[in-house]
Amino acid sequence: MKRKVSFLDVNLVKNFWGHLSILLAIFGGIVLFIDDTPLKERWIYPVILFFILVIWYMVLWWRASNLKDIELKIDNTTISVVTGDLFEQDGLKVIAFNEYFDTQVDDKLISKKSLNGIFIETQIGSDLEKLDNHIQGYDFRDENILEENTQRIAGKERRYKIGTICVYEDYLLTAFSKFNNKNQAYLTMPEYLEFLIKFWDEINVVYAQRSVSVPIFGSGITRIKEHKNITDEELLKIMLWTFRISETRFKYPAQLKIVIHPDKIDTINLFEIKSMQNGI
Repeated sequence: MKRKVSFLDVNLVKNFWGHLSILLAIFGGIVLFIDDTPLKERWIYPVILFFILVIWYMVLWWRASNLKDIELKIDNTTISVVTGDLFEQDGLKVIAFNEYFDTQVDDKLISKKSLNGIFIETQIGSDLEKLDNHIQGYDFRDENILEENTQRIAGKERRYKIGTICVYEDYLLTAFSKFNNKNQAYLTMPEYLEFLIKFWDEINVVYAQRSVSVPIFGSGITRIKEHKNITDEELLKIMLWTFRISETRFKYPAQLKIVIHPDKIDTINLFEIKSMQNGI
């Protein structure tokens, strides 16, 4: 497994120094009050202490490199970053759609491999007409409806502002990616930030003190235009930063959960994110 945390990572060293005084106190207490070894033979203790410290540092390093779940606090909101299946989470689960809320899974409008496509095929299935009718009749605010694009050859015609949310049972469907005339999904970085700010504001209105689980937006098939090499870790940091500057806060016991797919966790340094949470 790839080691995501450098052996001499600054935050890891700080963490180790925080444990050092406790280890020294325990070791010193054992030597002082229990041991009756002659003084001339006590040269072995510094050696033993050295190996204990090395082993403890290795343990801390291994744990930091293999973190799969962390908890962060932003004001009074608990944010859990976990590894797992979004569909298995409790509470509301967020699914990113395109700006038309298309539901046609044909590897043209929606890829079968995308979270959107998997949701429609595995969670909706034969109830697709019910979902379409729900979206069509949903009480969207007028400001979230942009136009009726009658020039579209395939898919729906009504276009929504990115970040718009449609509540469907235990799911929050959100307009995430934009589509060009060739039905190709795209999003620029300014639009990505616009989406997140709008999305957090919408969440604040609809979550009704229920926990909300979201994926890392942009880590799938929809990539950020002119930022094709942006990593999932960087996207996660952007999501946390925009949440911090938004006015959205979850009241206890509700919490925000960001779910990382197991295939992605080896590319994300959760130890660094946990260490820098006050700077997000």
